[in-house]
Amino acid sequence: MTTTTVVLACILMSVLLYLESKEIPKGILPVKTVISLLFVVTALIQPRPLPAYFLWLLPGLICCLGGDVFLALPQKRMFFFGLVSFLAGHLFYIICFFYTSPPSGLVLLGALPVAVAGSWIFLRLKPYLGDMIIPVFVYIIVITIMVCGAFSILLKPELALPGRLLALFGALSFYVSDLFVARDHFVKRSPINRILGLPLYFGGQFLLAFSIGYL
Repeated sequence: MTTTTVVLACILMSVLLYLESKEIPKGILPVKTVISLLFVVTALIQPRPLPAYFLWLLPGLICCLGGDVFLALPQKRMFFFGLVSFLAGHLFYIICFFYTSPPSGLVLLGALPVAVAGSWIFLRLKPYLGDMIIPVFVYIIVITIMVCGAFSILLKPELALPGRLLALFGALSFYVSDLFVARDHFVKRSPINRILGLPLYFGGQFLLAFSIGYL
C-alpha cells in the first residue's frame, strides 16, 4: 500500500508540474489535493512505534492539506487562509517534535544558523510584503522553530536513525520549499518557483509521514 501511494504521488506530481508550467489553473486544484491526501494516507498506514508522535504529526499533515487547497484557489484572500493553515500545521509539528525529544543546549546551537537564515529571508522579503508583513514575520519564526524541533529529534539517540533523518530532511525540505512560495507570491511570479518548490514541499511531507513508521 505504501509503495502504491508513493508511485501514484510521483505520477500525479509529473502531471502537476506540467499543469504549473502551462499555467492551467483548473487542473491544479484537484491534482494537488489528491497528492496531499496521499501524504495523509501514507501517515495513516505507517506502523506507530511512538503513538504520541503519530497523534501530533497527523493533524499537522491535515492542516497542510488544507493549506494546499487554499493556495490552489485563485482568490487573493485564499493566500492568507493558506498561510494560517500551514502555520497551524507547523505548530502541530513543533509540539510533535519537542514532545518526542525535549530541546537541549545543542538544539539552541543548531537553531543559530536557521535563525540567521530566517532573518536574512525576512529582510529580503520585507520590501514586498505590504500588509502581510506581520503574518509572514510570525510564519518565519514558527517554521524556524519547527526546523529546530526536527533537529531535536535528530539528536535523540534512543530513536531509530532512519526515522530521525526522515524527520529532519522532511522539515528542511518544507522550509526550502516555502522560499519558492514566498518568491512566487511576493517577489516574482514564475513557473520555475513552483517547478522547484512543489517537489521539495511534497517530498518533505512524505518524508515526515514516513518518519512515523521509522522512529
